[in-house]
Amino acid sequence: MIQPKHFLWRVEDGVGLLTLNRPERKNPLTFESYAELRELFSSLEKEKDVSAVVVSGAGGNFCSGGDVHEIIGPLTKMQMPQLLEFTRMTGELVKAMRRCPQPVLSAIEGVCAGAGALIALASDLRYAAPNAKAAFLFVRVGLAGCDMGACTMLPRLIGQGRASELLYTGRALGAEEGLAWGFFNRIAEPVLPAAMALAAELAAGPAFAHAMTKKMLHQEWNVGLDEAIEMEAQAQAICMQTNDFRRAYEAFAAKRKPEFKGD
Repeated sequence: MIQPKHFLWRVEDGVGLLTLNRPERKNPLTFESYAELRELFSSLEKEKDVSAVVVSGAGGNFCSGGDVHEIIGPLTKMQMPQLLEFTRMTGELVKAMRRCPQPVLSAIEGVCAGAGALIALASDLRYAAPNAKAAFLFVRVGLAGCDMGACTMLPRLIGQGRASELLYTGRALGAEEGLAWGFFNRIAEPVLPAAMALAAELAAGPAFAHAMTKKMLHQEWNVGLDEAIEMEAQAQAICMQTNDFRRAYEAFAAKRKPEFKGD
């Protein structure tokens, strides 16, 4: 497990808490923090002590996107090979978030913009504080809305028309509207304890089965119904061979709550 230098990371009772920690500037990302985030989520594929992850920001904001001075400025001076290296690296962060077997929850307060909105979008669940505002504001800096998988993930989450509006205009999506549109799963105050409570509940559940659910949710984006049904038949049959499945049956028969161990 890596020990990041550019954000905070701790694990408690199976829940990893990742905190973007540059509160004086609303937690913007740098080249280094992008890379470390990618590496951390990639390492979770083999991490057995973490069963759920919560992403948060320090100081009342989630993430303001790429740092204007440390990323945006230098990008204006790069040539195509360096630019493509950067855009591919940011996309690798999203891939790592989707590949890691653990459910990822974002606890969002205040500003959630640009790449910050993509981190939230790439999460499995999004909890919002009442003051949360998500904005895919790439158009406001002269860039396309098709960044880090946004044109694939956002329409699937909130619908093509709503996604088009947000990506073309760059406007902010508030907590209440985001909840109504399906971008946010829940509004909570305070938001971090609520997200941590759900993460703890998921971490106490059948980790192998949760990982299979996440894998199927991701893989079935690009298949038809018949193929999806066959994929799920095979996935569920695999889950039926786990000890957690047997534990759940034995607990049900004994009229007690099952204790899952992830195997």
